[in-house]
Amino acid sequence: MTIEELLEQYAAGVLNFSGVDLAEANLNGAKLSGVNLSDANLSIVNLSGANLSEANLSNAKLNVARLSGANLSSAILNNASLNVANLIRADLGRAQLRGAWLIRAELIRADLSRADLLEADLSSADLREATLRQANLRHANLSQAVLKGASLTGANLEMANLNATDLSRSDISGTNLRDAELRQANLSHANLSGADLSGANLRWADLSGANLRWTDLSGAKLSGATLIGADLSNANLTNTSLVHANLTQAKLIKAEWIGADLTGATLTGAKLYATSRFGLKTEGMICEWVDLSPRGDRSIIQNFHSEDSRDFFNETPPTIRIIVDAALEYEANFALAGAYYQIAQEYRGLKQPPSVESGRRRTVFTFHVDSDEALFATAYIVILPFLDAASTQKNILSMVEMINSEVVANQDLKSLKSPHLVKQLNLLVEQAMSQATTIKQMKKNIEVAAKLNFCKASTQIILTNSSAHTLIVHDHPNFGKRFINRSALNASAYDDISNESIKYDILPPLNMVIDFVQGFHYISH
Repeated sequence: MTIEELLEQYAAGVLNFSGVDLAEANLNGAKLSGVNLSDANLSIVNLSGANLSEANLSNAKLNVARLSGANLSSAILNNASLNVANLIRADLGRAQLRGAWLIRAELIRADLSRADLLEADLSSADLREATLRQANLRHANLSQAVLKGASLTGANLEMANLNATDLSRSDISGTNLRDAELRQANLSHANLSGADLSGANLRWADLSGANLRWTDLSGAKLSGATLIGADLSNANLTNTSLVHANLTQAKLIKAEWIGADLTGATLTGAKLYATSRFGLKTEGMICEWVDLSPRGDRSIIQNFHSEDSRDFFNETPPTIRIIVDAALEYEANFALAGAYYQIAQEYRGLKQPPSVESGRRRTVFTFHVDSDEALFATAYIVILPFLDAASTQKNILSMVEMINSEVVANQDLKSLKSPHLVKQLNLLVEQAMSQATTIKQMKKNIEVAAKLNFCKASTQIILTNSSAHTLIVHDHPNFGKRFINRSALNASAYDDISNESIKYDILPPLNMVIDFVQGFHYISH
């Protein structure tokens, strides 16, 4: 069939030209909207500026075809072959390209918004400044492709192959890249904010200067990656591998990275304000200094000498344990869940519910705390649902007073790793006292829990700082003593026990309290 015959029949209303052979034909600027050219041979054809919107080109051969500026919006190109095709500035919006071959195709500034490229092969394709917003590229092959300056916001690249791909200065914000392959990819100065890169392979990738704010990199592999000057504020790096990664002057403000492997990594100059330093693997890590200022402006610098950084990046999270001398009952479990939910609404230091270990005789509630200096204040709050709250709070205030008195008596106290530590500790406790009053007045769930026999049982409250030092802030005199038919005891009996606790509870010695504070790893706020 000649070009003239095809155009004449199309003008007469014929749309089906399936299997036609038009290799090397010149259809420049042709208007063929809705045409059926499935299984057609269109290799080396000139379709520049042609209108093929909603056309069916499935299984068609378009190798080395010229389609620059062509309108292929909503066209069907499933399993079509477009290797080395020229699609510069082509409109492929909402096009179906499932399983299509676009090896070494030129797609510079092409529009592929909402296009379906599931399992398509775009290896070595040139997609500079192309638009792929909300495109489906799941399982697609983009290895060694060039996507410099491209827009992929909201695209689905789950399990896609992007090995050695150039994504520098591209916009990948909000993109799904779960379990994607990005080995040796160039992502320098790319915008990956809010993207999901969980489980992705980014070994030896270049992410220097990249925007990774709020990005999910949990379980990702970043061994040997370059992250110099990258912004990882609020990023999720839980259980991420950063072995030998370069994080020089990276911004890690408020990042979550418990379980991260930083073995042999470089963190000199990293910005770590309000970033947890617990649960990290840091063997062989290189870090000469870090920036602890809120704005990352170097106003608060922490310098390290020899092995100092190993102590700074410790592996013990500060915790509060409430050990209850009773087995947990369903009613108590439900009541305490409601009580801690209401406490968390008022007290921001309680960011997550406690972990619970329930045995046949005792129950342990473990609260994880962001910083050492918040231990006393948070303990003052979390004990609220229990009858031992008053005696525990009294002990906490006594210990804080012991610390204050020792500071006044010994101005050069070595425990003051920062001159603001005790001031911060006092401030947090004062705030906790005020908030505890408000919580007791406003939160009814506290009253409900407090009436249960479980919450009237004897308790032991143990604090553990980030240096793994422990301090018992309350130990009920009857803790560990078993009562026959405990549930039969009336409220007045528990009240008597509580009063006994207040009267006879023994405070730890001063040197033990000071040693505990000396183990603090202070983060300036």
